[in-house]
Amino acid sequence: MSDCGCHDTATTLSKNTDHARRRVLWVVLAINVLLFVGEFSAGWWADSSALQADSLDSLGDALVYILSLWVIGGTLRQRTKAVFLKGGIQALFGVAVLVEVARRAWLGAEPVAPIMAVAAGIALVGNLICFGLLTRFRSDDMNMRSVWLCSRNDLVNNVGVIAAAGLVAWIESPWPDLVIGTLVALLFLRTAAHVLSGALKDWRQGDVSVPSATKESTCTSGC
Repeated sequence: MSDCGCHDTATTLSKNTDHARRRVLWVVLAINVLLFVGEFSAGWWADSSALQADSLDSLGDALVYILSLWVIGGTLRQRTKAVFLKGGIQALFGVAVLVEVARRAWLGAEPVAPIMAVAAGIALVGNLICFGLLTRFRSDDMNMRSVWLCSRNDLVNNVGVIAAAGLVAWIESPWPDLVIGTLVALLFLRTAAHVLSGALKDWRQGDVSVPSATKESTCTSGC
């Protein structure tokens, strides 16, 4: 039975899957870096808390994708450590956005609705592409699921910013922008809690000595 070739076949399939994951993660990483630069600049110009919060989400996603690329094919312990760090990044950005919203509410802000809407609309298209690319990998492991959750949150955030832009223009008040910025921050914190709880579960019950490519591949059915 030792020469059935199952292990070699499983290893080859795993390497092919890892290659596909890496390719997709590099693509979505590049998209999110571009979105961060564009949205942050537009948010600064438009004096928009919601748009700048959305841009930080793109930056956070880019950091998450870098971590995911680093741990592909690694041990469960390595992947779980990366997920803990991802959750920490989400929590940190959530707190940072809340502080910025509070600052703008105290000092005053005059968000420019057209710039908000255009920038968020472009970001929505980019994030739809990322979401579509990542969906096929969302059930692979907690590492890839955390990446997919970030992408899903991006879509919610983009729609929220577009809605805020419409309300700012309609009622001529900065408060819709501040409210959406706050909601984006709370979404950061909610995602952080979900990701960290999943990572803690993996840490407690996982076999940390076996690389994911080996652990997820068996040859019971073909031998």
